[in-house]
Amino acid sequence: MSTTTVTPLTTDDAEVLIAAARRAAEAAEATVSITVLDAGGHLLAFRRDDRSVLIAGETSTRKAYTALQLNAATADLVDLVKPDGPFHSLTTALDRPLLFIAGGLPIHRDGTLIGAIGVGGGAPEQDHSFATTALRALPR
Repeated sequence: MSTTTVTPLTTDDAEVLIAAARRAAEAAEATVSITVLDAGGHLLAFRRDDRSVLIAGETSTRKAYTALQLNAATADLVDLVKPDGPFHSLTTALDRPLLFIAGGLPIHRDGTLIGAIGVGGGAPEQDHSFATTALRALPR
């Protein structure tokens, strides 16, 4: 039996993600915060634009954490936690709050979850787009 080791998300990877998301946000004239977490939920990189609202730092981190914990894009989870959704109580079920607003994406390598990115500060659709752009820049 052979086992394949998947390379974990590195700080170099995190810097690539931050730079790509930042370029996408700048092109859209949006000021954002960007958070990258490793597979254990530990902070690898964080950047907040000088003019970004302070809460964007918290939202980017919670979006990344939510994407990591549920292994799903936060944009795909929004309807599930609405008052009539099947997981409506999930928003308050844990000690560390989850955030169900578009902008958080899990990061996979060779089919394995290795981390997550969260972007906050723009409109939710923009944040999702910036995070998606960042993932495309990550070498596989």
